[in-house]
Amino acid sequence: MFRFEQCYTHPTFHPSQLATWNPDSGLNGSLTDKKLENNMRGVMLRVVTLPEEPFVMVSENVLGRTKKYYGFSIDVLDALSNHLGFKYEIYVAPDHKFGSQQPDGNWNGLIGELAFKRADVGISALTITPERESVVDFTTRYMDYSVGFLLKKTEKTVDMFACLAPFDFSLWACIAGTVILVGLLVYLLNWLNPPRLQMGSVTSTTLYNSMWFVYGSFVQQGGEVPYTTLATRMMMGVWWLFALIVISSYTANLAAFLTINRIENSIQSLQDLSKQTDIPYGTVMESAVYEHVRVKGMNPFERDNMYAQMWRMINRGPLAHVNQEPMLRKYLSLGLGDKKRVFAGDLPKGAM
Repeated sequence: MFRFEQCYTHPTFHPSQLATWNPDSGLNGSLTDKKLENNMRGVMLRVVTLPEEPFVMVSENVLGRTKKYYGFSIDVLDALSNHLGFKYEIYVAPDHKFGSQQPDGNWNGLIGELAFKRADVGISALTITPERESVVDFTTRYMDYSVGFLLKKTEKTVDMFACLAPFDFSLWACIAGTVILVGLLVYLLNWLNPPRLQMGSVTSTTLYNSMWFVYGSFVQQGGEVPYTTLATRMMMGVWWLFALIVISSYTANLAAFLTINRIENSIQSLQDLSKQTDIPYGTVMESAVYEHVRVKGMNPFERDNMYAQMWRMINRGPLAHVNQEPMLRKYLSLGLGDKKRVFAGDLPKGAM
């Protein structure tokens, strides 16, 4: 006869019989795991954590009160505690690290507390990696992350001469010179062949009026002085066509210029980030992103030198003290970040 027992690794739990089997009667019982709420009543669990908004947060100790932990992950833990009946005591990992494997093979941080069985449960914004899964068991993930970065938007400045941006200075100088030249030609044509005036009509062919007429037609506002000679009308016909082409080109370039200004960003990928040195960047020490860049960057057989460049930059400057995408967005929205610093971390797919 065979006997099946349910076993636990926690010292408070005791083996319990699930079913028996013999050749005559077969299976007597069920191999389905019994509900844990029947076995966790009154059990005290040690929970290790690392504060990481908005998943785990700590209220300050005021007037001798004990620290209170709250946040999304703590709400889940409280719901499980109420449903299963266990109690827990929570503490922060002594070295305030998520956990990475050391040269001697041991683990530090939150993962180390679990690996050495100093804690029963670990709760934080923890990234699941194959290395960590080899020493601890993870629950089903409830948020998918991929490596990404957030870059603070550049400060917007009001430029009084932004309307001149579609054309460069040399082109504007040529246009101004053309207006003056055409104005002189119109004046000379009218001076050499003055128009015939009807009885009672008054006109003026001064240089000022000619310049004003040419400028007004260029900005599509017309002119005050009518010119009736054939030569002047032919000259103005060519000028109007020129003005139409220039104004149409200016309008199209202005729309494109304003659109590019709104979406312009010199860093669009990790490759772009690794190639520049003006903006320092970093991530949380011994986090999953940190270890990934370190392993790739220190691997002499890695074909892509992107990670080697990133590892050199991360080693030089101060590291960001935030890692998860929700906290990154909150941090930058409050304006607390360095205007010229990139914070790398674990971001949901499509966040960029």
